[in-house]
Amino acid sequence: LGALSGYVLQQGAYGRSLVAREEAFSVAEAGLEYYRWFLAHNPSIAQTGQGLVSPYTYEVSDPEGGGIGEATVSATAALQCGAAQWIDLSSRGVSNSSTGFSRTLAARYMRPSVAEYSYLLNGNVWAGADRQISGPYHSNGGIRMDGTNNSDVTSGVSTWSCDGSFGCNPTQSRPGIFGGGSGFPLWKFPAATINFTGIASDFPALKVKAQTSGIMLNPTFVQVGGIQQGGSFSSVGGSDQRGFRLVFNSSGTVSVYRVTGTSYAWSKHVDDTSKWVRDYHTITGQTLVGTYAIPSGCSVIYSEAKTWIEGTISKKVTVIAADSGSYSPDIIVNNNISYTSTDGSVGLTAVAERSILIPLVVPNNMSVRGIFVAQSGYFGRNLYDCSYAPNDIRASLTMNGTIVSNKRTGTKWSYGSCSGTSGFQSRTDSYDRLLAFSPPPFTPSASVDYRLMLWREQ
Repeated sequence: LGALSGYVLQQGAYGRSLVAREEAFSVAEAGLEYYRWFLAHNPSIAQTGQGLVSPYTYEVSDPEGGGIGEATVSATAALQCGAAQWIDLSSRGVSNSSTGFSRTLAARYMRPSVAEYSYLLNGNVWAGADRQISGPYHSNGGIRMDGTNNSDVTSGVSTWSCDGSFGCNPTQSRPGIFGGGSGFPLWKFPAATINFTGIASDFPALKVKAQTSGIMLNPTFVQVGGIQQGGSFSSVGGSDQRGFRLVFNSSGTVSVYRVTGTSYAWSKHVDDTSKWVRDYHTITGQTLVGTYAIPSGCSVIYSEAKTWIEGTISKKVTVIAADSGSYSPDIIVNNNISYTSTDGSVGLTAVAERSILIPLVVPNNMSVRGIFVAQSGYFGRNLYDCSYAPNDIRASLTMNGTIVSNKRTGTKWSYGSCSGTSGFQSRTDSYDRLLAFSPPPFTPSASVDYRLMLWREQ
């Protein structure tokens, strides 16, 4: 009888401990939800990280049964240039029924980043048969998907007008997504559209941050942390024929050149294939301005000129090319871009006021990492005629990261006057899932609404 009584008591204690653990879990969850409510009602704290109450003790009550337990919430803001990129929350819950058992939950309070996508587009697009796409692919317009996808492909329209530039002759109405791609079970349309106006970066605010604490590439001089580096020089701004070249070094520095001369190649642009225009992307004259350490507290480089980028990235950094005047600069991906580490601690975001372009002269097998945002233009490689052989045809392009393009993208084109195709013959795209929830500073958001990301038990 004594043994039986002991067993019953033991089982009762075990049952109470299970209840206490589940209550502690609910209390910890309530702590996270309360702090999310607090941040939502104090947006200035969420944006600046100033005024966080941490640790904060929150009493969790049942309206009918009284107090349940206590949650202790800790909050830490990830700051860049004095602004919060996200806020990490940790909530430790304890049940009143048994304070010996605790559960701890963690989450990240942030806006969804564009880095959660492989491609995020605002117009109609054609993904060719050679394309291999890993990660979510979304367009607000129609999609012809002949490539291979292993994640969701979503379109914001039910039908769209497919013309000859998308392989439809004559022009015809097609479903939101159609094509010969094998991943059709993952095609979804119509889906909610992404507001590209909301994605747009606040260039004036970012310029001030770069002028104060980051690297500012003015058309006639360079500033680091608000201090001019060296003397002034002739302006490289306001022109497609001049600008800055940035070479990232594995040591954590960036070498800044002022581009004083370029040569042109005739091309047809992705957003207007009706005419040949001159692309001044090949550098013929440049001068080293200096090599600078990228400020760890404000890893932003703001250029008021056309900007060429390449090299090895060793930290999280954001490059912006924008001009407050009538000129809208491009970013030119001039060569391979690699990371010193792929564990999520290193990343590049490049935001161009107009387009992000791959020029004529690039490696035959090109590899690029980064989050690329063409705010008003497009991401792509223009159509170069076969007279530019062998540079007109490149073997492969491997992209790891995200492409955000306001207009149609394209890196491979039918010549028309020549046989074969211009551009990259094989293209592989994959998103960087480790940067999706910890992107470089001021990476644009896909939504204005904050959410709890990376929700997990510790």
